[in-house]
Amino acid sequence: MITVLAFVFTLGVLIVIHEYGHYRVAVACGVKVLRFSVGFGRVLWRRQATPDSTEFVLCALPLGGYVKMLDEREAPVAPDQIGRSFNRKALWQRASIVAAGPAANLLLAVLLYAAAHWIGVDDAMPDHPSVRWRRKQWPRVEPVLCLLAHAATPVVN
Repeated sequence: MITVLAFVFTLGVLIVIHEYGHYRVAVACGVKVLRFSVGFGRVLWRRQATPDSTEFVLCALPLGGYVKMLDEREAPVAPDQIGRSFNRKALWQRASIVAAGPAANLLLAVLLYAAAHWIGVDDAMPDHPSVRWRRKQWPRVEPVLCLLAHAATPVVN
């Protein structure tokens, strides 16, 4: 059960980061964002500060998400809002909005790998037959490899 919950949590984090990338770049480009949704299906939680602001939604099935933007191809747009619609923006702005989700996921991966490197991970020596054979053949090599692997750690004799 914990594995399923960990999977759902991890997937939720990836979805939120991905959709937040689209959201932030859309707002920076002046596109009106109508809805920021994580998940599909029945709405579990909804928040909208003012009738003109973005509606933030959490739904029952956390297997995806979307950022709904103002677009003349989906519904009629008020004349005063035409400049804030997605389809009226320059090509580079639309491409930036579309690429921002994957870019946010890539940035998350880089940050997580960097954090794992900074925190450090203790690796056990592999217990494979080829490694055991090498240990028997060259018993003096293993301490040197350990010393090189932990060069930043003070060595106590």
